[in-house]
Amino acid sequence: MPSAPRSTACAEASAVVFDLDGVLIESEGVWDEARRAVVAEAGGSWREGATREMLGMSALEWSAYLHEQLGADLAPAQIGERVVDRVLERYRRSLPLLPGAVAAVESLAGRWPLGLASSANREVIDEVLRLARLEGRFAVTVSSEEVSHGKPAPDVYLAAIEALGVAAGAAVAVEDSTNGLRAAAAAGMRVIAVPNRQFPPSPDALALADLTLSSLELLNPQTIGSLGDQPG
Repeated sequence: MPSAPRSTACAEASAVVFDLDGVLIESEGVWDEARRAVVAEAGGSWREGATREMLGMSALEWSAYLHEQLGADLAPAQIGERVVDRVLERYRRSLPLLPGAVAAVESLAGRWPLGLASSANREVIDEVLRLARLEGRFAVTVSSEEVSHGKPAPDVYLAAIEALGVAAGAAVAVEDSTNGLRAAAAAGMRVIAVPNRQFPPSPDALALADLTLSSLELLNPQTIGSLGDQPG
């Protein structure tokens, strides 16, 4: 069951912006496996906590991290290419859509313009939406590699709502991770949390959400509409 919304003044929503990894697809394990493999092949060494530290990083940020912090002996651009190739090969074999993902997108797209604000590379975003047959449902998609800073900075969300032409306070973000929740809240959006099962968000980040759902299967137009029913 969803938790009770936070008591904040809310106007009716004008747009909904989804995260990708951990919200629509169960992908953190795929990225983790690909990065570990590339680091090992390039003579680096994985360290405890590296996976969590990279959650929300843009492609430029995590590829530099693998080079500088984990010792992968390749240029960051080469690291990024090798990791992305592995991730896309895995997705093309079997796309790990989360339960309720397609239904949630389809139901909300009939009511609001949708955006997608993801830390994934542009080519990964485009391929995932193609494989899921959802590319026509999103009016706007933004990759963190197309803005100055990855999550928890708000840049990717600010770019998405600007492209959608809506005010931050009239946009709803759907997020799963600590850095994603912080990014959406910092952008001034209302936030629905669907906590990542493998890497649950920290309690302080989860407290930034206006509403918490246990599953994307609970996300529908009525859920979005309930945010506007909150008392001021």
